Amino acid sequence: MQKSILFRSASIMLIMIMLFSISIDVSAKRIKDNSIYVIHLNGSLVEKKDKFKFSDMLPALIGLKPNITIGLNDVLKNIKTAAENPNVKGIYLYGGDLKAGYASLKEIRNALISFKNTGKFIVAYADTYSQKNYYLASVADKIMLNPYGSVDVKGLSSETTFYKNAIDKLGIEMQVVKVGTYKSAVEPYTNTEMSDANREQVKVFLNSIWNNLSTEIAQSRKLSSEKINQIADNYSALLPTPKLREMNLIDTLVYIDETDSIVNKFVADKKKPNKIGHYEFTSLNRKSIKDKNKIAIIYADGSIATDGAINSKTVLKLCKELEANNSVKAVVLRVNSPGGSAFESEKIWRALTRLKMKKPVVVSMGNVAASGGYYISSNASRIFAQPTTVTGSIGIFGLFPNMKGINDKLGLSYDGVKTNKLSDAYSTNRAFTDEERMLMQDKINEGYELFVKRCAEGRKKTTDEIKAIAEGRVWTGEDALKIGLVDELGGLNDAIKSAAELSEIETYQLVIPTVKSKNNSVSLISVEQKLEENILKNKLGDYYQLFKDMNEIESQDRIQARMLYDVND
Repeated sequence: MQKSILFRSASIMLIMIMLFSISIDVSAKRIKDNSIYVIHLNGSLVEKKDKFKFSDMLPALIGLKPNITIGLNDVLKNIKTAAENPNVKGIYLYGGDLKAGYASLKEIRNALISFKNTGKFIVAYADTYSQKNYYLASVADKIMLNPYGSVDVKGLSSETTFYKNAIDKLGIEMQVVKVGTYKSAVEPYTNTEMSDANREQVKVFLNSIWNNLSTEIAQSRKLSSEKINQIADNYSALLPTPKLREMNLIDTLVYIDETDSIVNKFVADKKKPNKIGHYEFTSLNRKSIKDKNKIAIIYADGSIATDGAINSKTVLKLCKELEANNSVKAVVLRVNSPGGSAFESEKIWRALTRLKMKKPVVVSMGNVAASGGYYISSNASRIFAQPTTVTGSIGIFGLFPNMKGINDKLGLSYDGVKTNKLSDAYSTNRAFTDEERMLMQDKINEGYELFVKRCAEGRKKTTDEIKAIAEGRVWTGEDALKIGLVDELGGLNDAIKSAAELSEIETYQLVIPTVKSKNNSVSLISVEQKLEENILKNKLGDYYQLFKDMNEIESQDRIQARMLYDVND
């Protein structure tokens, strides 16, 4: 009975939400005069937000914390519209804790700067500013802070969880075969601390990212980079708020109920301004330009695997359709991926290479486009990255668990028969034989040589030139430009403009192609998986990632082009 009532209530809630979404589309006809676009910096920033995503509602329906997601594509489009629409007078950045990568935040920040250059205003308020949110808010004409709030400026760090001692206690041995001195994705399973090579590369790319962030914040706040570093060294979140104002990190200390009078002063019209939230603004801004010439954007966001967010089957279908569609003049591949299966990466590379024979393919790199993410990018007509993008990591590895130790502890033993010498090769119930390890190393070497060859062909370099910057080494976009792994620093809009230039078109319509299921309905399996994921995240907390990593090892392709990526505020 209770379950029936709960299900009925959940259904009614869902219907109401859907009806509310529809009502916004019907009733919201235009942006009113004297409007302010309000961006609530909360939730998670994703590359592309679907119009309605059922999985976002699942946690709320069972009493868990809801998934709040904001699409980078929507934010950028909205800011551009706000800049061009005379009815929009300014943008209000309302504080929160937006979870996002620095490369994505830089795209938003650049768009905000372009908005300001039109003569319109930006104001910001938060009870507390995370470092990422402050990076965005620093472009504002006025930064407001709660009198007892904080601003978190402390620099960057990168911390890796090492599982070796834990899996040793369980009796599991991780057998690693790899190519690349800097290929660090396997270290959590084999080491108890960072290798010297990994420590070196992480230090270099962290400093590169921080130098970009601190310089931009300093310029916006009319401070020196040295001053920002002094503030970071003293951990600004622990400083009293009057000190923050004295150091020019903020402009004024006010409570939220006092902000309206300050914001209203920026509007020339004496009428009370009309505030439009992000989701409403997105609904108002849904119309796109209709043009016979089209530029398609393919989003490659997530891990590369046979059944992963990025897989060869889906990409191949998209590429075939785009290749045959004469109205599509160019393609932009938006890559935000740490890589994954080396074999899937090769198949995706092939599909994109065939598409490039017909029309320009320009890559726009997001927060990370490394290892397999770089593999699929390497042969593009042009490659764009942000200075803070993490890329490179040209190298591959194989990870094979040996479960003999835990089997012995549990009292499990295995025996069997085989028809040939290597019929039981790479069994998880025993260690490699010397012959098996040698054969696997040969296979890994072959994969690495192919990866290097693909990069050399795409970047018009020799294999020796690629090997000199490969070995699994991670680079920021800023450094990748210097060594020729990318062509230009810029964001998605820059890549789109380049695609238009390469295809010699002046006007165009942007389209996002998708591969639809046969019945075009929500997959029950994916819903169950999403529900399970949210429950585990809520129950396991910080241990969720360890559980996920260990759970995925068995299902992953044995040969991986993947990097470990973790940058903390």
